Amino acid sequence: MTTNDFLLSVEGLTVSFDGFKAVNDLSFYVDRNEIRVIIGPNGAGKTTVLDLICGKTKATAGSVAFKGSELTRMSEHQIVKAGVGRKFQTPSIYEDLTVFENLEVSLPMARSVSGALMFRRSRSVVERIEAVAEEIFLADQLGKRAEYLSHGQKQWLEIGMLLIQEPELLMLDEPVAGMSVSERERTAELLNRITRDRAVIVIEHDMKFVKNIAHKVTVLHQGRILSEGDINKVQNDPKVIEVYLGH
Repeated sequence: MTTNDFLLSVEGLTVSFDGFKAVNDLSFYVDRNEIRVIIGPNGAGKTTVLDLICGKTKATAGSVAFKGSELTRMSEHQIVKAGVGRKFQTPSIYEDLTVFENLEVSLPMARSVSGALMFRRSRSVVERIEAVAEEIFLADQLGKRAEYLSHGQKQWLEIGMLLIQEPELLMLDEPVAGMSVSERERTAELLNRITRDRAVIVIEHDMKFVKNIAHKVTVLHQGRILSEGDINKVQNDPKVIEVYLGH
């Protein structure tokens, strides 16, 4: 396979902060419809990798190619338009809006100034919102203000706000942190379902959850790849046990 056959190709990616290389000559490749989980100890560079892909942090060196387009030359806004969605650790939803309204304002046509002026709540818009709400287990909560949702439901809502923009790559930073066991199970079900149409990169510490979703696991340590492969290979790798799983 050539690098163009992958949805995302990260090659030689490096970022230095005052001489410290937080990510150091990192290369990995993500297929279409793949769930890639990135694990590793605190300070391994996991969140920084997502920051580099979505343009929040500018790379010192290296390449991030998405469907053949170079993301390191684009602004954050251009990267979103290209089809990359990113969810941060804390849910950023509009607490004073309903679930329906949160999804509505996330629609691509409602997000631009000209689009917002022309925007109409047509039947197709309502159907799209209802379909996404069904997907994120919030179909019966559409009229509820977001502040009254449980922590897990807020996380699902934010995933829905990204899904409604139809990204081809979705990046989630610790999506099940603070969730109940049943919410974690439903989130695994949700992620396994949405990769029919897109790839997902997940940063996670919960190894049981990782087992339920990961097609491939990348273990980072000090900004480099320590190990990569399926969950069994990674869990049995002596280097991984020593620096991460053994703690």
